[in-house]
Amino acid sequence: MQTDKKLSGRVALIAGASSGIGAATALALVEEGASVAIAARRMPRLEALAERIRERGGEVLPIEADVSDEAQAAAMVQRAIGDFGRLDMLLCVAGVGVAAPFRNTTTAEYREMVEVNFLGLLYPIHAALPTMQRQGAGHIVIVSSGTGRYIHPSTVYSGTKHAASAMAESLRREIGRDGIRVTCIEPGAVRTEFTSHMRASVREAVEQRLGDMEQLEAADIAAAILYAVTQPRRVNVNILTLYPTEQA
Repeated sequence: MQTDKKLSGRVALIAGASSGIGAATALALVEEGASVAIAARRMPRLEALAERIRERGGEVLPIEADVSDEAQAAAMVQRAIGDFGRLDMLLCVAGVGVAAPFRNTTTAEYREMVEVNFLGLLYPIHAALPTMQRQGAGHIVIVSSGTGRYIHPSTVYSGTKHAASAMAESLRREIGRDGIRVTCIEPGAVRTEFTSHMRASVREAVEQRLGDMEQLEAADIAAAILYAVTQPRRVNVNILTLYPTEQA
């Protein structure tokens, strides 16, 4: 059957899909014809998203996984490949953050940010690369942060996002000859559940700093990702930085 959808026949695995940017991206990709594996730690959230996707006629596989656990991340990738038979796009969206100065961040919070925001990229990418290399094509999308390019007063979080952005560009240079594209998305303030996981004192400081500024929506980031992954294969969108109009 003929279709004009740009991602028909393509398979995407979205790590960190239970809410926010990940969920919005899953819906956007499905609208363009992609089949999606959606992964996160919160299975009830994934099941609810999967139901929304099925109602739209999309093909979806929910996978419970913690990307900061190497074995779970590898199993997540293999499950997606095993069920769909291929993997065209890996979208690394999962992230945690404590937007606080170094002295106000605990060592447990340091560890979680490093494990999720950096190792949580390396593990699934490492597992997915052999399949993409055999296919001779693939696209890895890393959702970093504006703090990965511009310094903000959140030392550890900024450090993990600088690492993510640097890794994305280095990886792009390594694997472009294999037909695999790498895109790094660097958003500013986005209205999601991100701050809900922070300690109350940190969350209040962030909310005070943002004030009544109109933040980006998860759908804005999903649209940027969709733009990148629907370009011709000869085009690699290296970096997309998106900030709210009012954010300095």
